[in-house]
Amino acid sequence: MNGTDRTGEEHRPADEVVVALSGGAKEDAREVFGVLRTAYGCDRAADDVPQEVAGDRPTVWIATFDVSDVRAKPRPARLTAPVAATLQGGYAAVESLRGSLASAFAVRVVGTASGDQEEELQLRLESRP
Repeated sequence: MNGTDRTGEEHRPADEVVVALSGGAKEDAREVFGVLRTAYGCDRAADDVPQEVAGDRPTVWIATFDVSDVRAKPRPARLTAPVAATLQGGYAAVESLRGSLASAFAVRVVGTASGDQEEELQLRLESRP
């Protein structure tokens, strides 16, 4: 099933990767999403940035990126602490987005789950030494 983005152009869901971030401060989530917005189109407006949520439960920030909407190669970025990232989407789309993250951060794969047409990749992102 195809959809239409904000510009009215069609995109394929296979080009979309859902990114969920946890285990870090809101500033680190902003940094990671900023890196990905440099590289790809996003379902969130630029001023829609991660916020802290009160309470004892862990916070998870989620955004969807369209890897067919390629923009620029990200530059290295700094994090205050490691961030857990889960990428979910088509194989090629997930690999493209993982590569963009690797151009900005040290990326370690900590888990994978594979399906017929999609995969889920769990990563640990850190600042490069």
